[in-house]
Amino acid sequence: MTKRKERIISLSFVFLMVAGCAARTPSYQPRPEAGNKELARMGYTIQAGAFARAENASRLTESLSRQGLDATYFVAGKVLYKVRFGNFSTRAVARERAESLRAAGIIGDYYIVSPGDYAAAKKGYDAFGLREELVKTARSFVGVPYLWGGIDGEQGFDCSGLTMTVYQLNGLALPRTSLEQAETGSEVARERLTKGDLVFFQTGGEKISHVGIYIGDDLFIHAPGRGKKIRADSLAARYFRECFVGARSYISRNRKNEVGENNNEP
Repeated sequence: MTKRKERIISLSFVFLMVAGCAARTPSYQPRPEAGNKELARMGYTIQAGAFARAENASRLTESLSRQGLDATYFVAGKVLYKVRFGNFSTRAVARERAESLRAAGIIGDYYIVSPGDYAAAKKGYDAFGLREELVKTARSFVGVPYLWGGIDGEQGFDCSGLTMTVYQLNGLALPRTSLEQAETGSEVARERLTKGDLVFFQTGGEKISHVGIYIGDDLFIHAPGRGKKIRADSLAARYFRECFVGARSYISRNRKNEVGENNNEP
């Protein structure tokens, strides 16, 4: 191999590293003053379906999304996928919407999830316990094929849907997109990350394009890309270390979570 060819190959490798991760000095930084320390609580939601395949749960999720509903699917036990959707102020409003969807043949049997059913509303739950529940929920997705369409970035893969789902399943209304998620909560320094915090990455361009949930020991769980399964990766890995642009916390480190703080009607 000539020196000229070696030089071309070397330059090509450098170009791919830079193109793949924008990244050593990211152009986007979440604003420290942005957002609130805590998220709003979830109201009443509707749960429907019990599918053996994630693809079927995904199809129902997409169908409900076309109805203008914020829908998500999740792992229930080891072999089933279920769907939750909506965020209603009262049980009566949630039931009315569920009945209309059942009459239209979009859903079958359903269950109304009350605000008090979530971990965020459990009496006596402190911030540590809630963070542990967030990690437990995130771990339940590992190995699951991620099938939603894209909202974030050019990959066509909705990584922020995973983080939103993990928080919503525990009763906290996390915003929908990774950019919105990065603009709420409180800034957390890399060395002070706590379980349940979200970590953000800039993998190209000038906007945040990827997000995951920190689970401790320098690991985070995320949906890595189209056609791949949800998995845990290390923040210390070179790619993620160079793409990392910040982290946010949404839970006070000393707050007690008491039933009744959510003012939704019974």
